[in-house]
Amino acid sequence: MMLRLRSRDGLERVIVENPHTTTVSELKRIIEAQLRIPVHNQTLSTNQNLLLAKSREDLHRFTDMANPDLTLSSLNLAHGSIVFLTYEGERHVAGPAFNPAGSFGRKMTMDDLIAKQMRVTRQENPHCELVSFDRDCANAFQHYVNDTLAFAVKRGGFMYGTVSEEGKVEVDFIYEPPQQGSEENLLFFRDPEEEKLVEAIAAGLGMRRVGFIFTQTISQDKKDYTLSNREVLQAAEYHAESGLKEWVTAVVKLEVNDDMSADVHFEAFQISDVCVRLFKEGWFETEIKEDDDPKLSKMKKDVVVGVKDTKEVDNDFFLVVVKISDHQGPLSSSFPIENRNTQMTMKALKNHLDRTKSLPFVKRISDFHLLLVLARVLDLNADVPALTACVHTQTSIPEGYQILIESMASTA
Repeated sequence: MMLRLRSRDGLERVIVENPHTTTVSELKRIIEAQLRIPVHNQTLSTNQNLLLAKSREDLHRFTDMANPDLTLSSLNLAHGSIVFLTYEGERHVAGPAFNPAGSFGRKMTMDDLIAKQMRVTRQENPHCELVSFDRDCANAFQHYVNDTLAFAVKRGGFMYGTVSEEGKVEVDFIYEPPQQGSEENLLFFRDPEEEKLVEAIAAGLGMRRVGFIFTQTISQDKKDYTLSNREVLQAAEYHAESGLKEWVTAVVKLEVNDDMSADVHFEAFQISDVCVRLFKEGWFETEIKEDDDPKLSKMKKDVVVGVKDTKEVDNDFFLVVVKISDHQGPLSSSFPIENRNTQMTMKALKNHLDRTKSLPFVKRISDFHLLLVLARVLDLNADVPALTACVHTQTSIPEGYQILIESMASTA
């Protein structure tokens, strides 16, 4: 069996007889015999971060191959697998056994070296411990895509809420930007001015943008993927833009049961760290052709997946599952939602205030979508912070603002 060894000298090969009986200790002796590196100087690991270790203390963190009696097969090492090697001291190379130009005598370019170091593996643990959806805002979103759009075209939005120190994300409202959805594509027409209002409202409520939510259509339910290549690309873009390590990507889909009944499902993921890095560094092919397999994301250069170099990565490698819960948040979601098919008018404000007459005024305006309508008219630097602070703390709205809001509603 051939194993590939990556060290500071490049990529080399050693031959072992039987992975089921060969132990870590024997592998070290083989490395000493074939590559002239003394056993006591070697540190081995299947983790590529070993090559970034700066001190002896750093080296001691890599313990997966520290037990000399482990067999190679128990470490899931097979023909062609890569083992990472670091060693102390200088190396004395005898004859042609070592070729610093790379494996098989081929001269390696800088691109080759970078690609060899870009290893795509599954990320086991999310940075987000749990995502909890406010029941009202989740229902308002799924009712629209189910009852009005019938899951025939895609719909999406940005989720806003809070992130705890433990990494729990709470989603309290969903902002739906201007957009156009089809069976396979979701295109946002980002409006910087509107987003400035959204961010000001969120800040006043003690919240921030925490994720991206979108629907998959009925036609996608028949496809054999969790997220398509287009969806991974879009999700990675928004995750990278956010700079938030707990950023959540949520998917809403209609699943048809055997008896032809259907249930709406929410699923939550994080885009893996390596996927966000690949996106930021421009590795993704962003032009997706009609005949491309939607299960696979294409790269511009080879990456290492498992033991092979490839330009196509299964999308599931980029997804880290996040647990889902729900809660009753501080806001309602009964006011008509922005950028949908209906034109927003002051009549909607009047109807909402009439419908909620029995509640304290602060409760009547504790709805993000209503606050967004008000923010279009009020002063962004003075009025919006003052109103949202009242909503955030659930304290009385000053009488002047009450009169102003009611007079706006009476113009309907």
